[in-house]
Amino acid sequence: MSIIHRTDLRPTKLELLTTWLPTRPWYHGPAAPELVKAGGFRLDDPEGEVGIEFMVVTAGPAAHLVPLTYRAAPLPGAEAALVGTMEHGVLGPRWAYDGCHDPVLTAELAALVEGRTRAQAQSVSHTLDREVARSWTGTVPVPALGAPEDTDKATEFAVPDGPTLRLERVLTPGSTAPEGALGQVTGVWAQPDGTRARALFAALLIT
Repeated sequence: MSIIHRTDLRPTKLELLTTWLPTRPWYHGPAAPELVKAGGFRLDDPEGEVGIEFMVVTAGPAAHLVPLTYRAAPLPGAEAALVGTMEHGVLGPRWAYDGCHDPVLTAELAALVEGRTRAQAQSVSHTLDREVARSWTGTVPVPALGAPEDTDKATEFAVPDGPTLRLERVLTPGSTAPEGALGQVTGVWAQPDGTRARALFAALLIT
């Protein structure tokens, strides 16, 4: 299970996202946001090398889901997906990527939808996140995901002759997967007024 190190990050994740997030086509917020970390969860890399985090950040009333991976060295061919670099007080230099372009994250996201892995707490070591809910009605494993494509509210992974995995980037409180979805993941976050909301994070759709 995930190990969370209590140490400094320079710059912080929110500092990296403050400049990166407004450049995304699915970002819905002010040009110079004051971001707040509002929720999220982690997944384990079976090899224990890559950190995987699904972070919910708010910019005013808008909530965005930002999947990130953290690596000890650059990911070859993923220069366009680099969010930034950080210095970790325990692990040293870390390269942070938009996780939708990292094959380790996409494989574990598919495993989460199917129920082959479980969500881990975002900030507590060796602890499951029991607020993350998932369902799966498929009968065969999710195929290898295609390249990610951004829309104005989501990132989609099309599978040739198969379903589409849609990762919500702009979260809508109370949302669920459309009828006929093969699987879904929902999660929670803290809204600016202090209430907690649940929404669809990801869905596997027949297209």
